[in-house]
Amino acid sequence: MTSQQEFISKIEKHKGIIFKISKMYMDDKDDRDDLFQEITYQVWKAYAGFRGESEFSTWLYRIALNTAIVFLKSEKKRSFINNEDFTDYKIVQDEYDLEKEEKLSAMYKAINQLNPIDKAFIFYYLEDFSGKEIADQMGISEGNVRVKMNRAKNKLKEILNNK
Repeated sequence: MTSQQEFISKIEKHKGIIFKISKMYMDDKDDRDDLFQEITYQVWKAYAGFRGESEFSTWLYRIALNTAIVFLKSEKKRSFINNEDFTDYKIVQDEYDLEKEEKLSAMYKAINQLNPIDKAFIFYYLEDFSGKEIADQMGISEGNVRVKMNRAKNKLKEILNNK
């Protein structure tokens, strides 16, 4: 299997991660699609450096969250991809049924009101990452993770209770 085929296989397997992060950071569908593409592109650019010292999904989380934060802060929200090897492949996002989408919509809207760092903590929480895993991903202590996680959850509760 070539490197490109390996990459496409891994992205297909883990595209739900990219979809969730895109949904969490962007409210508008076009912006979500742009962020999904930008994350996929950034993962592709970094893929040659993936050494397998961690799970692919862990490595993907880190790149996806960092890309989402930079993308959100950036005035330029579109990345023009000129890599012929990459543009031949289309990564299809997970399709969710309408009922499930409606149930998740209120939560995502509340999450979208959080700052980028709090969003990352909520994402890790929703994905059942341990305090140690979050600390490793964020580059902070486990104690700091607990404090920041509680603050982020309290902010989210406050937003949801005010609706």
